[in-house]
Amino acid sequence: MRHHYVLRIVAKLLIPFILLFALYVQFHGDFGPGGGFQAGVIFASAFILYGLVFGLDNAERVAPPKVIEKFVALGVLLFAGVGVASMLMGGNYLDYSVLAEDQAGGQHLGILLVELGVGITVAASMIAIFFHFAGREP
Repeated sequence: MRHHYVLRIVAKLLIPFILLFALYVQFHGDFGPGGGFQAGVIFASAFILYGLVFGLDNAERVAPPKVIEKFVALGVLLFAGVGVASMLMGGNYLDYSVLAEDQAGGQHLGILLVELGVGITVAASMIAIFFHFAGREP
């Protein structure tokens, strides 16, 4: 694989832009098309491209499978934690309006946090699936 210089250089150039686009989709999702799921898949595709071009050993150094498993749980906990926080503040589960002093601010904060939880979970799940398909068990 070391003799594919063009592929390696193009991947090195594209991966930062893929990650930047994933962040754009993540944080622009409440204003337009996109959101956590789409951003998570785009973010994971950058890691998968890295693993395909530079090898699984290098990909495991960048994203160790044990850490990826923890990120799956972290994303789910963030999603559920927003719901529990809204219940503790007197609203219903995932009732974002109680998360801030004004209803619009609470809605914006709640959607941002829930979509972030979804994005983290989806990205980590896709990377974990890639490692499992590649035969790398944690």
